[in-house]
Amino acid sequence: NYLLGVGRADCTGPVAEIPLMGYAKADQVGGGLLTRLYSRAFIVADLDDSKRVVFVSADIGMVSQRLRLEVLKKLESKYGELYRQDNVILSGTHTHSGPGGYFQYTLFWITSKGLIRPSLDAIVNGIVKSIDIAHQNMKRGRLFINKGTVENSQINRSPFSYLENPASERSRYSSNTDKEMVVLKMVDGNGQELGLISWFAVHPVSMNNTNHLVNSDNVGYASYLFEQEKNKGMLPGEGSFVAAFASSNLGDVSPNIKGPFCVNTGQSCNNPQSTCPMGGATMCMAMGPGNDMFDSTRIIGQNIYLKASELYEKASQEVTGPLSSAHQWVNMSDVSVELNATHTVKTCKPALGHSFAAGTIDGVGALNFTQGSVEGDPFWDEIRDQLLGKPSNETKACHKPKPILFNTGEMTWPHPWHPDIVDVQIAAIGSLAIVAVPGEFTTMSGRRLREAVKREFDSHGTPRTDVVIAGLCNVYTHYITTYEEYQVQRYEAASTIYGPHTLSAYIQLYRGLAKAIATNTVQDLPRGPEPPVFNIGNVTLVPPLVVERVPENKTFGDVLQEVRQQYRATEVVEVTFVGANPRNSAENATEHNFLTVERYASTSDGWHVVENDASWDTRFYWTKGLFGRSTVIIEWHIPHGTEPGIYRIRYFGHYKKKLSNEHSVSIPFEGTSSAFEITTL
Repeated sequence: NYLLGVGRADCTGPVAEIPLMGYAKADQVGGGLLTRLYSRAFIVADLDDSKRVVFVSADIGMVSQRLRLEVLKKLESKYGELYRQDNVILSGTHTHSGPGGYFQYTLFWITSKGLIRPSLDAIVNGIVKSIDIAHQNMKRGRLFINKGTVENSQINRSPFSYLENPASERSRYSSNTDKEMVVLKMVDGNGQELGLISWFAVHPVSMNNTNHLVNSDNVGYASYLFEQEKNKGMLPGEGSFVAAFASSNLGDVSPNIKGPFCVNTGQSCNNPQSTCPMGGATMCMAMGPGNDMFDSTRIIGQNIYLKASELYEKASQEVTGPLSSAHQWVNMSDVSVELNATHTVKTCKPALGHSFAAGTIDGVGALNFTQGSVEGDPFWDEIRDQLLGKPSNETKACHKPKPILFNTGEMTWPHPWHPDIVDVQIAAIGSLAIVAVPGEFTTMSGRRLREAVKREFDSHGTPRTDVVIAGLCNVYTHYITTYEEYQVQRYEAASTIYGPHTLSAYIQLYRGLAKAIATNTVQDLPRGPEPPVFNIGNVTLVPPLVVERVPENKTFGDVLQEVRQQYRATEVVEVTFVGANPRNSAENATEHNFLTVERYASTSDGWHVVENDASWDTRFYWTKGLFGRSTVIIEWHIPHGTEPGIYRIRYFGHYKKKLSNEHSVSIPFEGTSSAFEITTL
């Protein structure tokens, strides 16, 4: 028995003009909303409340160091020593459709246009609020664990790298991806359902890099389905049951299961360089199972949800035992690793290889780089030398055979480009060990890490430990491939920033944490060097908010293009309004809803909300026009089984009004479509 608490809070942030974080594509900026982003928090405490563990999964690309440090600072000012570096795990789901701009290291400024305070604040506040809610709702309860196999939801997107791993090792596994899902089920003392955490390795990139609507992708859709199922009669984002679908060792795992094809010719480009005969690497894209990216997101999300639901309902193995957590900061650019009694190797200062710029089959790079480059390109190397400076011979030698494109570990203007100080962390809840990793481990890297941690627990008297990897935690350090995968320098290897021995270093470090937990010597672990906090205000290329205007004889919220009078289920209702920049609303309240779909109930003589902007079936598009004008299009994709009747769509926004040269205010407004009928035929 434990004390358990769960909480969920909105962390969406600004849905317009902010670059989306994930594909590193500068023109992929937000232009609306498909589904809201949430932070989901789970607190487990001993019955005597002497120890606690917090696990948070947030619908964001990854947790950045800046984000973690700010969250922990807020928790400290609220709760003192209760929630700390060692017992709070912050994990990102890795959606590629959330706002960026919440990083302090310079490399991430390039594609996310700087450090964007409103974006960072929304995530910090959402995470803290979700922990607050969980903290306030602690009650006695029980935990159950279950595991199962998820089919038809992933492929390995670098199979040629995977094949570099020793045949003897590969022969122990039936697949080149980890198909296992681990589910942790939470119920209170009366058997009332509280929530679940699922860990499963898949990239949330069913939505591709042409998308401009903020959303939580396939794993977010799985959360949505689970929460809708358990919080019956509630709108999305409401209700007490919390379902998190957290990331794991997803480094080389894609949900685009049809595999890579040449966009121009339709032929397969499943080759070591992922290139096409015509158009090269930029033409090679992986396709999901659906007709379009929305459909693929739905299919993959539903697969994951259905398996989690089945595992959840059947979960009977109870998790019991003590709680503990261990955390260290490590300078990852300078770790000595003992491979064996005679052989010691070292990690390197961070650097990205040429194939980093190639991107992947889930989102190709903008320039024609190819994956699997073990040689530099004189043209790009010269540009780099001129703009950013040559890498030192030491760094070049350390990273071999990686040809260095961005020598980030030696670039410090205006602040360091990449972190040196990295978090390693494990939290143990009875027989479950959650290994919080600072990036994207590939399938085989994750297997080696789990095995090493499990062996450590086994050999120190805690057998039968279930080890799960929680991905994208605490600080982002790109990818972690095996030494063998590193040699062929596809995208994941080129993005293994601390060099060929990165994985060995992490295995050594996490074994140290596991041993400390198993032998109850966590207090003797050195804390390690504290990470820096750079003094940065709002440094950004995001356009400033301007005073807004409307077309002649119109006002904000007026309908420009009306709905039809009648629709059937599965059709799309569309209405266009005179709009205003959604960023005005984000600065007013995180809980702001941009839209509702309402049904008229003649019995109670009024309109009732049936869908909101977090609903999967609604889409909110914002388009910026000239001279401070903008338009909003709201779509409702009427789901099967929608009750016939009279409906309407409402839009809620804020516009900026100038009071004087110095001051402007945000004024709320709303717009309403005409009523329309949904018929059965």
